[in-house]
Amino acid sequence: MTEKYHREITQLTPKDCFMVFDRVKDKFPFPLHFHPDYELNFIYNGKGVRRIVGDHLGEIDDYELVFIGKNLSHCWELHHCKNSEIREVCIHFQPDLLDENLLSREAFKSIKNLLAHGAGGILFSQATAKAMMPRLINLNSENPFTNFMNFISVLHDLSVSSDQKILSANSPEKTDFHNSERIKLVYDYIQANYDKKITLEEISKLVHMTPVSFNRFIKKRTGRTLITFVNDIRIGVASRLLLETEQNISEISYKCGFNNIANFNRIFKKNKNITPSEYRDEFTNRHIRKKELFESQI
Repeated sequence: MTEKYHREITQLTPKDCFMVFDRVKDKFPFPLHFHPDYELNFIYNGKGVRRIVGDHLGEIDDYELVFIGKNLSHCWELHHCKNSEIREVCIHFQPDLLDENLLSREAFKSIKNLLAHGAGGILFSQATAKAMMPRLINLNSENPFTNFMNFISVLHDLSVSSDQKILSANSPEKTDFHNSERIKLVYDYIQANYDKKITLEEISKLVHMTPVSFNRFIKKRTGRTLITFVNDIRIGVASRLLLETEQNISEISYKCGFNNIANFNRIFKKNKNITPSEYRDEFTNRHIRKKELFESQI
């Protein structure tokens, strides 16, 4: 699967705190790519543009703000957008900008969580994106020290904003455990047993809680029920198998713990807004188009 992605070499140097690319455009020329740096991407006037982050496909609205973690594949495509003046503000910064000693301080706890959750990509709400627009545009308008402090303030406000959504279940490094060893234990157990039937009773015993208490606990920690949490992990595995293997959809369905193909198709479409076959075809066709474009240029 890695040959379908470009590894981008960003323009950041060791002397840079971050770099801001502010442009008005009518297309998105970058193919699906990844890089070791963090990225914050804001788009205005791009309704209908398609967002691809890890195993996630989605169509954006008027305001778009996404945080991309290290080495997470991503790109945006024109898709259904008809606007010729799309405003994009893209910010790159290196992982060592804020070291572990600083992030371990109480004042930086929420930013540390933001960086960890970015492993799957974070979509911020329309309200947050709209409110952040002037601050992102003005990040290079002051002296370097003031710019840096403003940037840290942006990261903090994003880290505590409401209605954040993790985009991809298939991320290069899974560190999103909401500061809970119990959630990590549950996640690891499901990863090892996603192909089997998993009950609330066995998971509750695993973390030494009653089923009722565990239900409240996981909903509070993740915003999801156990069934949704399990299915999200299963769909993440299924997405990877759809892209990386030639196994048929029925086989993938049963390998990922779904009891029948109809149930798998229904949950997959609810999760991805696209059927498993459409999902596989979409990524395959993108790879073919990219290959044809590359060959036409050599």
